[in-house]
Amino acid sequence: MVSKAVAKYVHALHLKKYRLRHGAFLVEGGKSVRELLSSGILTERLIVTAEFAGKFAAELPPGVPVEVVTEEELTRLSTLSTNNTALAVARLPAEIPLQPAPNQLLLALDEVRDPGNVGTLIRLADWYGLAGVVCSETCADPWAPKTVAATMGSFTRVPVWQRPLPAWLAALPAGLPVYGADLHGDNVHRLRLRPHGVLVMGSESHGLTPPVEACLTQRLHIPGRGQAESLNVAVSAAILLDNFYRNE
Repeated sequence: MVSKAVAKYVHALHLKKYRLRHGAFLVEGGKSVRELLSSGILTERLIVTAEFAGKFAAELPPGVPVEVVTEEELTRLSTLSTNNTALAVARLPAEIPLQPAPNQLLLALDEVRDPGNVGTLIRLADWYGLAGVVCSETCADPWAPKTVAATMGSFTRVPVWQRPLPAWLAALPAGLPVYGADLHGDNVHRLRLRPHGVLVMGSESHGLTPPVEACLTQRLHIPGRGQAESLNVAVSAAILLDNFYRNE
């Protein structure tokens, strides 16, 4: 059984203000915890079931406190409806410089508020080898437990920054392309795109905000044939990214 102080600390990290205050975040579930342990992100504390501790004993880092608890206790500490494997407290990684480089593509998110979508978009960035993900300050927190879980381990490999998006886009080097999804944009199937610049995705319900939209150099449209009003933002990003890398 963990102490009351540890339980209070873990529960505090469910909330963004305490993640920022303590410089720490939660990683939940066996797969994500194992990804954390094999990464360069510092693990502060592990809380695991006996089964997990026995099965992956060789992966548990020396010097890191490990507490073995029941599945019921682990679930009470977790944000997941059930957790029968592991939970870790990790240190927020130091931010690397955000410098758009030639022949690299960045993904930017404009007011994407659903943590599951933000996590899936980070996972997409990992799949396509993007330089990183830039989130507006109004996006879901990239280090929220639900976001981290939705990345399926990609949080360990993809640099993420939070910036005032319109100001950041306006300050980009002249000539750097800034693409955005738009119903009235160019048919993406008829374009030959290169993975260079910034692809901006807006929220599913509202699209891009006007100040961000004003920074675009090209609008991209995904043609459809049915009656659906819109596509999920992560699905749209996947389709667009595939067109950027189709000819690579």
